[in-house]
Amino acid sequence: MTVFSKNRWRGLAIRLPKTTFGAFMLLFWTWWALLAVFRAFPGIDIYFSQLFFVATDCGATAAAGSICGGFPYRDVATFDLLRTIFFRLPYVVAIVMVWKIIECHQQHGATFNADRARKLKVALGTLLIGPVLLVNVVLKEHWGRPRPIQTDIFGGALHFAEAGSLAGKCVSNCSFISGEAASAGWLFCLLIFVPKSLRYALVPPVAAISILTPAMRLSFGAHYLSDVVLGWLSSLVVFAALLALTESQQHQKNSEI
Repeated sequence: MTVFSKNRWRGLAIRLPKTTFGAFMLLFWTWWALLAVFRAFPGIDIYFSQLFFVATDCGATAAAGSICGGFPYRDVATFDLLRTIFFRLPYVVAIVMVWKIIECHQQHGATFNADRARKLKVALGTLLIGPVLLVNVVLKEHWGRPRPIQTDIFGGALHFAEAGSLAGKCVSNCSFISGEAASAGWLFCLLIFVPKSLRYALVPPVAAISILTPAMRLSFGAHYLSDVVLGWLSSLVVFAALLALTESQQHQKNSEI
């Protein structure tokens, strides 16, 4: 029985990286499939943004054919306060995680919790590679997609550009993809590390924040549906990739012992 149990658990350890890698591949190709759908049917983005846009009379001085109005939810003080809190929350959590990593590495020998340190590094690595570098430094600065509020469909001056298009005329801090949605997706990733004793207390509010953040960006006219969906999902892709990589490395180390 002992030999059988050891062999069985060794088999599970071998399959675990493959399972995590499979999850990464599923998320990765889902991201690209969704992008293809949003590009093929740009009306989806326009439709969902129109749900939150309220048109008004332009007045006598407006040019013929002008569209006037706005996204009223962006002017609600309560929503603006929530947006500020949700925007800062991931970085507050990240600061706490840095402190926890320092705590981990102050321990030595048998007291050093290598698994906890690895999980913290995966989480922080995901935030740095995903929302910070990939989203805010690369995509939002170089893809040029105007935000809904900037487009002529919703009273702005720029033409609509479909998801992933490089034809947009936005110069900086553009719409594709949403950085705040990516940060919210990162928070959702952390739920996998929540201990069982804290799940009932932490999972519902964190999941709610993770969903409300991109929903508010959509309702404010700051992003299209594709921006928030792909932004949110991008963090899950990066998280699964790093988790699969570190688990594979850990398995390789264990095999060499």
